Amino acid sequence: QVQLVESGGGLVQAGGSLRLSCTASGRTFRNYPMGWFRQAPGQEREFVAAITRSGGTDYADSVKGRFTSSRDNAKNTVYLQMNSLKPEDTAVYYCAASASFYSGRYAHDYDYWGQGTQVTVSS
Repeated sequence: QVQLVESGGGLVQAGGSLRLSCTASGRTFRNYPMGWFRQAPGQEREFVAAITRSGGTDYADSVKGRFTSSRDNAKNTVYLQMNSLKPEDTAVYYCAASASFYSGRYAHDYDYWGQGTQVTVSS
């Protein structure tokens, strides 16, 4: 069982930056591919980024070049650095862990989820 806790959300002006953190319980964090998703009111949860066990990354086209995901296995933490934020990035952001070796782009690829952290970008 893995428990995930996100932090770092908040209110920021357009063009600003935030860094989200997701800290996991358990000694086997390094074995889990991780993902970031977001959900805006009235919309489906959508893929933002994924990071493999070895640190390889994948990004949604809407955030590519602006967001960067990284992980620190010694701290059981994965990060999402968000730069050049836009109002359309406003959403609740979730981190997720996969119990398989696969870090996909779909919510069903992941087995464990955090509680989410709100990101609001004002124009």
